[in-house]
Amino acid sequence: MNRRDFFLACTATAVLPMAAQASTELKDYTPGLIQDALDRGETVFVDYAADWCSTCARQERIIGQLRGENPAYNSAMTFVRVDWDDYKSHDVTTSRNIPRRSTLIVLKGGQELGRIVAGTSQADIKDLMDKGL
Repeated sequence: MNRRDFFLACTATAVLPMAAQASTELKDYTPGLIQDALDRGETVFVDYAADWCSTCARQERIIGQLRGENPAYNSAMTFVRVDWDDYKSHDVTTSRNIPRRSTLIVLKGGQELGRIVAGTSQADIKDLMDKGL
């Protein structure tokens, strides 16, 4: 193998995992993001979280693991993370009666399909995600 082929192989090996990871990331909420996705007919998984919240971190690890194990989640839903510190008093939170950070909800159309508040059970989170399929 010559140097050029070796370099291309190394680059492809480094870039492909990053591309796969990018499709499984949570989108950071900006005003209108969730409603725009719902208006397009998408199912939206919303994670109300704070960077300092250990429960939120546990939930996000489980969500990432489940999404990695079942790619159907990634094609069936848009995943949005709402920063609790920035949006706890915003309409995106108050209109849905979100009681606290570490709340997970699944939305489709004008309906809430399910909700978990401060739960970290992998089975419960999987059940919630399955409602979006």
